[in-house]
Order: sequence, then C-alpha cells, then structure tokens
Amino acid sequence: MHRPKVVILGGGFGGLNVAKALRHAPVDVTLIDKSNHHVFQPLLYQVATATLSPSDIAVPIRHILRKQKNCEVRLGCVSGLDLAHQKVCLDDGSFVNYDFLVIATGATHSYFGHPNWEKLARGLKSIDDATFIRGEVLAALEYAERATDVEEQRKWMRFLIVGAGPTGVELAGAFSELAHRVIEREFRHITPDMLKLVLIEAGPRVLPAFAEDLSERARQDLVRLKVDVCLNTMVKSIDPEGVDTNAGRIEGRTVIWAAGVQASPVAKWLKSEADKAGRVPVDGHLRWEGSENVYVIGDAACAMGPHGPLPGLAAVASQQGSYVGKEIAACVLGSGQTKPFSYWDKGTLAAIGRSRAIAEFGRYKLAGFLAWLAWLFIHIMLLVGFRNKVSVFLEWAYDYITWDHGPWLITLPDGSKQHPHDLKN
Repeated sequence: MHRPKVVILGGGFGGLNVAKALRHAPVDVTLIDKSNHHVFQPLLYQVATATLSPSDIAVPIRHILRKQKNCEVRLGCVSGLDLAHQKVCLDDGSFVNYDFLVIATGATHSYFGHPNWEKLARGLKSIDDATFIRGEVLAALEYAERATDVEEQRKWMRFLIVGAGPTGVELAGAFSELAHRVIEREFRHITPDMLKLVLIEAGPRVLPAFAEDLSERARQDLVRLKVDVCLNTMVKSIDPEGVDTNAGRIEGRTVIWAAGVQASPVAKWLKSEADKAGRVPVDGHLRWEGSENVYVIGDAACAMGPHGPLPGLAAVASQQGSYVGKEIAACVLGSGQTKPFSYWDKGTLAAIGRSRAIAEFGRYKLAGFLAWLAWLFIHIMLLVGFRNKVSVFLEWAYDYITWDHGPWLITLPDGSKQHPHDLKN
C-alpha cells in the first residue's frame, strides 16, 4: 500500500512541529535542511555576547527526531522545485519526490537593496553569525588595547548596531553590560568609559511592535546602560570606518546589522508573487495559493491575521507547523478538512539587559524585573531538549550570581588566520 510522502524543507520551529504532528500519521516524512542542527534563534544574541555557548541553544535535528520512526532527516541544500512532477531538487543533482510539500525555510538578512553591505555589517541569523560577531567585537577591543593613538582607540571602541527591533535592542543591552565588565577586569590600556555603543533606528521608536509606553521604557533602559539611541536615523551607506545617515555621519569600525529580514528564495522556487520581504501569499489553510498540496509557513509565508500579515516570530512558525501537520494527517486519513489556521498570540517579550525587560500579554503589560523573570522562564521552556534547558538555567544562574561571563573567544571563520575585521578589507 502506498504511503504518502511528506517532504519538509527546513528544520526550524515550523518544520520540526510539522514533523512532530505527523508522528502517528500513516505517512513517510523526509525533513531536509542545509544544517544538521536546529537553532533557538531568540537566544543567538547570547552566544554573540558569550553568555551562552553554541551547544546550549543548538540541537542536532536527527537527535530531536530520533524516536520518530516514520521520519528521516536529509542534509542538503534546495536548488529548486519541479512542481509538475512533485520533486524537490537539491544542489548535488539529486531529487526527492513528494505527495505533500511543506516549505519552512525561514528568512535571512535584508540589506534593502545593498547586498555589498553584508561584508561590512554582519547580521545575526545563525551560529556562525553569532560567533563571528563575538569575534569581531573582541577583536576590536584587542586592536584598541594595542593602539598607541587616542583617536585610533576611539574608532575601535565605537560599536554601531543598525535596527532597534528585538535583536538590536537585546544585543545593545547585553554588549553594554558585558563589555564594560570585560574591559574593567581583563584589559589594561582601555577603560569602560571609552566604550561607545550606538543603536541606529530608522523609525521613531525602539521595539515598534510593542505598546508605545513599553517602547519608551525600553529606550530609557538603554540610555541607563549608556547606549546612544539614534531614532529617525536612516543608514544611507556603510564603509569600514562607519556609516552615513540622513542625520549625518556616525563613525565606528564595528557595525552589526539587525534592521531587516528577507524570506528565503521560496518565491523564486514557486515562480510566485511575493511581498516586499519575499514572503509568498498563502490561503487560510497555509497552502500556497493555487495549490492543494504545497504549504508555506513561518517567515517564508505571508499569512494574514486579523490585523494584517502575521509577524515573523518563533511562536507563529511553531503554531503553523503543528496546524499543517494535523491538516496533512486529516487529509490522508480522509477525516475532513480542518478549520482555517488561527494564531493564538501568547504575548511578546524583549530583554534589555540584566533584570531589565518588557512584556506584553494582550492588554497586560510588564516592565523591569518581573518582565525579565517571565522572559527567562518562557525562553527556558521553549528550548528544545531537557539538557539544553538545564544547561541554560545553570549558565544564567551562575552569571547572575557572579557577574562572570563565558569565554570571549575570537573564532576565525573557514579556517582563516585573519581576525574578523581583517576579512572586511
């Protein structure tokens, strides 16, 4: 008897939840990802700031799905789709047949039409990005430590973060606290007061997805952490010495990009229309419009909610993944079509630093220490794997009690002998 084949592209929150929802269904599942591990992206910034190690927030996909007998994992990079023959084409020339296809390939950095900026301003979407940024920041401190000219030290000690969404705000707060501690304890020729962190935002406020009063509270917390917050400031160009904006030039040799995302090339694969972020439209059942067996979820999908397109959050992708898995199972079993997808907004949180956070749960709002505790608890619960939950809890407890951080290692990408800053030149 033929068992339908379900192919899932992407091992993020969406893809994993599709696979798990199909664990008892009479189907054969193949999950394809270009990496062998699932990454808990909301905590990537803590790897970049050396609070956590990569293994604390990453788990091999095979390990997660090891007990699911109807699922296999394949390491590969998608090069295209043959929709007419229902095949996924991989870059090694092979292909995988499917009866149902779920595209959950997420998103990458968006430089708003300036791809050349990527070399000068690294974004934060992967473990490699996090370790590169950590190395870049620490390399800048090392260069400042050995510089004999005061002006040269000043340039190395200025760090620019573009984008004041959750990633930018959390990076700014964490780097401000940790860098001051590292400089004070471990360096001899530079001092904490020489450090300058600048957060650049094109809009009128930080964390625009939150209520205005919480957004203002976050801005005030950043100011208390000695972060310069530049609002209504749009980047026009980036070079090795800083950025040019509509408000003038801001100098700094370390630029981190947290300003936007662009969906994976799903629109190209499907030959479909897409919105400005590259997301393809889907119907109420998360099917690509015009298809009965191709689903698109997470950051790759333009799924509509009651107030417009759903945001690119882990919670959205997770709920969509569970829904699509159940939808496919119902279709295979002939038990009738499920109801259209409805997102349950359980709240939004952002940490600004030690004991500082904001949280919004419907009409309920929290700020300060209680919001920070809620942020800690929820993120620990969302981590995949008991080992990771315990490890992260212990790391955070140790850091909170001792004010000690993990090792600030300069890791060199692709076996290079150059420091991260040298790779820009």
